[in-house]
Amino acid sequence: MKRISIDPITRLEGHGKIDIFLDDQGEVANAYLQIPELRGFEQFCVGRPAEDMPNLTSRICGVCPEAHHIAGTKALDALFHVDPPPTAKKLREMFYNIFFATDHTTHFYALAGPDFVVGPTAPVAERNILGIIKKVGMDIAGKVLKMRRDGHELIKMIGGRRVHPNWGLPGGVSRGINEEQRREIEFRGREAVEFAQFSLKLFDDVVLKNSEYLKIVTGDVYVHQTYNMGMVDAENRSNFYDGQIRVTGPDGKEHAKYPAAQYRDYISERVETWSYLKFPYLKKVGWKGLTDGADSGVYKATPLSRCNVAEGMATPLADAAYKKMYETLGGKPIHHTLATHWARLVELLYSAERWVELAADPEITGKEYRVLPTQKPTEGVGCVEAPRGTLTHHYTTDERGILTKVNLLVGTTNNNAPICMSVKKAAQGLIHKGKVSEGLLNMVEMAFRAYDPCFGCATHSLPGQMPLAVTLRGPRGEVLEQLSQYVE
Repeated sequence: MKRISIDPITRLEGHGKIDIFLDDQGEVANAYLQIPELRGFEQFCVGRPAEDMPNLTSRICGVCPEAHHIAGTKALDALFHVDPPPTAKKLREMFYNIFFATDHTTHFYALAGPDFVVGPTAPVAERNILGIIKKVGMDIAGKVLKMRRDGHELIKMIGGRRVHPNWGLPGGVSRGINEEQRREIEFRGREAVEFAQFSLKLFDDVVLKNSEYLKIVTGDVYVHQTYNMGMVDAENRSNFYDGQIRVTGPDGKEHAKYPAAQYRDYISERVETWSYLKFPYLKKVGWKGLTDGADSGVYKATPLSRCNVAEGMATPLADAAYKKMYETLGGKPIHHTLATHWARLVELLYSAERWVELAADPEITGKEYRVLPTQKPTEGVGCVEAPRGTLTHHYTTDERGILTKVNLLVGTTNNNAPICMSVKKAAQGLIHKGKVSEGLLNMVEMAFRAYDPCFGCATHSLPGQMPLAVTLRGPRGEVLEQLSQYVE
């Protein structure tokens, strides 16, 4: 059996490889997405003071530290039994939507965009951000860079740092904003709304009006009939900061709706020997392996999933864009994986609109932005929608507030099973009779790239073992001793 390896896979956060196995006829017998890196954050958080977690877990990843920071802060609210005042909640949500818009901009233009703007089979040296700039011009590149710069400057203004914020506290935040800052935030938000509308127009011009690209997006190679997961408000509209978790089936009907604190009643996690990522699945459906359909507990938690579980967006422009997407692609739910890029731009518009709404709220400059905890800590769950999917932090402490157990259910971890399924199906649909090209292998990578995976923050292992081999050599290169653990 012939093996083809894509190592390392590209345009993602973290490290991974794909092994594709061909049978004697040159057809794909199997394909594996393997994640060889172990971070182990869950384990080395144990024994630390719980109040360290928002700042500690933001170090998991430099791409989405704000997601871990806010999820950790919300977990502390629950753990210390304290309800933040309205100003604190609105500040957190505004901060979070600024981050969300900035992160979605990064993925669409730097990671996903080259496959469509430059072309999925274009020379590898051109499929990058520089290739996009060459294709679309410096004016558009300037818009992208400005959007990212504005986002990070506002994140620093509110959260203390451009990366790894140090702002969230149990019961609120460490500081508020003044009127001058509020005006600046609102002004930049209105520019972000225009940028999001521009990005949707660009997607329409580059992808939807290109018959070949549209055929790729809507073809059978990138389709899976799975359950979908996302956070919704009381009207079942998307919300990234707070709400209940809604799960819908492959037919679009509601399977479950629950507060994040009850996630263990609905989600189970399993491990496989060939990956450091866990494989979550719907407990009440059960694990049937890497397969889709209503009888399989596999689910997706992506921008498209959030749109599938919602009954609309909570802001007017984004809701109109949401409706256009479903009208164009034939109604709900959409199971075309590459349509996730379109959904990501709908979410970009929503987060920019919500950012402006909150910046214009009179309470946003309130002086009461923290309530001090007074009760003993016990156990707490905090949840937000990270750009990559539903993110859950679960902490348990002793009576002194020292962590005794930590579980992190990360967006990419939620998507691990469907990512593996998408990679295998793409390989089987694209590679035939042993004919392989660099362009075809990139189209296999496109199957995982739509999920915007972050393997740096998703990798954990039970019981936390990490294979290691060390060879000690003398001054002339001779082998003196070989040491190893967990290596067969």
